[in-house]
Amino acid sequence: MAFEKTIHLDDCKYSYTISPAIKKYTLRDTTFVENKLGHYEFNRLLEEVPNSGNGFPVKIIINKDLSSFKLSITDQSGLRLVNIFKSDKMNIIQDKFYFLMDSLVERDIFTKEES
Repeated sequence: MAFEKTIHLDDCKYSYTISPAIKKYTLRDTTFVENKLGHYEFNRLLEEVPNSGNGFPVKIIINKDLSSFKLSITDQSGLRLVNIFKSDKMNIIQDKFYFLMDSLVERDIFTKEES
């Protein structure tokens, strides 16, 4: 998966773009961690039942010059991509994803557009 300026996940209502107003200190404030390569990583588990440990990991990596990013939602193993927007049975998971991304939009890490 390559770094991109704009990402639209399959069947998602919105596409997300890296904000031109993004700052490194904002990434640290929102629990992004700098990895060995200097990129900023964010990992969160989308769980239907809080603290159950059952859910889908969301991984966001923003490159070190803050110009592009990767976004993925995978199964527990982290090996296969999962489309959480395909089924109406995952409404809670979808709502948690949108809430998470909206909080990052509010902090000027991303901008969003309806697709």
